[in-house]
This record gives sequence, structure tokens and C-alpha cells, in this order.
Amino acid sequence: MKSASNLYKAGQSVNIKETGETVTITKSQYVKNMKRYSYTVKEYPSTFYFEEELEKN
Repeated sequence: MKSASNLYKAGQSVNIKETGETVTITKSQYVKNMKRYSYTVKEYPSTFYFEEELEKN
């Protein structure tokens, strides 16, 4: 079973895998029915990303 803790914390800089762009996490939220975390980023506040779409710098 996957760990129940998220990989990224608010204020952390990460890269969007698809574009390679560096962004800053503003909020994380566990999506219970999908059993994974979603993240909003400072640069695109109306878009959310899942852990597998992001990578550490």
C-alpha cells in the first residue's frame, strides 16, 4: 500500500515533467476517491497537478 503522506510541501520548488518548468507548490490536497494527492502551484493557481506530473528539482 502506498504511503499516505504527500511528496511535496507548500513552498517547495518542483518541475512540471511535461514542460520542465520550475514552479512553486502553494497547496496540497488528498483526493480520497482517487487515492492520491493533487497540488496547486503559484504560477498557475487555477490548475492542479498530481504527484506523477511533478518531479523534484
